[in-house]
Amino acid sequence: MFDRKGLPKAVTVYEVGPRDGLQNETQVLSTLVKVGLIKRLIGAGLPAVEVASFVRPDLIPALEDAEELLAELAPLLPKHRLSALVPNQRGLDRALKTGIREVAVFASATESFARANLNSTVAGSLDIFTPVIKQARDADLKVRGYISMCFGDPWEGKVATKQIVDVAERLFADGITELSLGDTIGVATPGDVIDLLDALDARGIARSLLAVHFHDTYGQALSNTLTALQEGITTVDSSIGGLGGCPFAKSATGNLATEDLVWQLHGLGISTGIDFTALLDTSRWLRDTTGLAIRSKTAVALMDNKRMVEE
Repeated sequence: MFDRKGLPKAVTVYEVGPRDGLQNETQVLSTLVKVGLIKRLIGAGLPAVEVASFVRPDLIPALEDAEELLAELAPLLPKHRLSALVPNQRGLDRALKTGIREVAVFASATESFARANLNSTVAGSLDIFTPVIKQARDADLKVRGYISMCFGDPWEGKVATKQIVDVAERLFADGITELSLGDTIGVATPGDVIDLLDALDARGIARSLLAVHFHDTYGQALSNTLTALQEGITTVDSSIGGLGGCPFAKSATGNLATEDLVWQLHGLGISTGIDFTALLDTSRWLRDTTGLAIRSKTAVALMDNKRMVEE
């Protein structure tokens, strides 16, 4: 019999679809459609939504409207946890002008991905982030850190836990308030998740400061999530419709789908604050409005079968 005793009573679902999900889609959505998506996600009860990225528009054209998007969302910023990715000082300068209250920096655990994604070394990228984190914290912003390639790298193979823990330790020393551990190419197994969390714990990094970010390339995202929950993690990243990937790691497929995650959490009796019916309506709206393929198995199964939706 499955033991639920080690599971948390509540989990924060951190929605990354409007940023991480859309950045790898060939179809570029209008600012108006993005605003509609974000408002629907908030309306469905998503407690945290990553909405934009202040990267160079020529690198990720799908996210070039960050300022316009944040201007439309300005009335929501004081009331909701909305965040944006900032790759460097210039990105932070742009973000600070919008009134957003949380930003994120994106580090790599491997040299190969640091070169591909950040055009730098691991150490060099961390040096770039240090003053960015400090300035953001001095401005009373929360700063989320991401570490990509935590379990495997398409160029380097399996990644040693020490590499991830060293980067994590540096980011926390610089002042981040939360760290998301990314399985960028989706190769992790539950055993890998336990090993990494134990290694971080041995360095004094509490699970309460961590989130997990799984891709479903090998079909392991939900099992890895369940393992992380049993290990004390209470924040899980996901993307509406399973959208996403990584434009700099071609073997990365979609993120863990928010619909699949919430279906599992609610089935375990774990509170999320999310209205599942409203979430499913958002999936249907996204599909019908944009034509984007919904990759969530739960959403595909239920969107046209209302009898099975949670009461």
